[in-house]
Amino acid sequence: MSDHATGNDLLRPECERIIAQYEEKRSALLPLAHLFQEHEGYVSREALRVIAQMLELTPAVVESTVSFYSLFFRKPVGKYVLQVCRGLSCSINGAPEIMAYLRRKLGIGSLETTEDGLFSYEEVECLAACDRATCMQVNLEFVYSLTPQMIDEMLAAMRAGTYPVAPMARTDSPPRTWKIEPQAQVATGRRTAGATDVPSADDPGGVGDRSGVIMLDRFVDKTAAFRDRTSERLARDPAAVLHVLEEEDAGH
Repeated sequence: MSDHATGNDLLRPECERIIAQYEEKRSALLPLAHLFQEHEGYVSREALRVIAQMLELTPAVVESTVSFYSLFFRKPVGKYVLQVCRGLSCSINGAPEIMAYLRRKLGIGSLETTEDGLFSYEEVECLAACDRATCMQVNLEFVYSLTPQMIDEMLAAMRAGTYPVAPMARTDSPPRTWKIEPQAQVATGRRTAGATDVPSADDPGGVGDRSGVIMLDRFVDKTAAFRDRTSERLARDPAAVLHVLEEEDAGH
């Protein structure tokens, strides 16, 4: 029996207690994901399967929900996840220098983990602590008004096991990065399965404008300069464009 399976059995009573708090089972999805991450260090595929089974949902629904939130990790991470804010206030108050200093001290970039598995590093959007910039989170606990000296002291305490924030749980050794690569067909610009074998997978739904040019220009340009344009899908439709424009002119 795997460590994940054993852990899931131990967590089942707590899972059932959480589920019982909600009128709809599905409402327990995020609390259960937090529970598994707390005990595993990330939300493993086995955890996703168990959550789906207990909530009577498809694995696809559970994974799509968990993958939406940046605070859930779908790959193992280091014992200390260091997330530095790169929002406007922090950037004005020295975040670029702090991030460069951390990258140099750790020897890794954003979304990467050190070889010893101790530190994972990420540069994140606004952490909503603008009055105490530059800030970061260590395992989701805030640290404010960062300086290089503070970083040196933090890293030393983490390595010595004396830092006040508890390390993340670990059931698996973390890889070099916890980034989830996009699906191959999306990354290479090919259509997904749902857009194949249909009459017009490229039709955005606009009447008389199968290429989407008119809809795009109404938002961006708001002019009638549609001729000789090419949509993102490399499709020209001048006849449809002129037809729609003539109808609009007649309406005015």
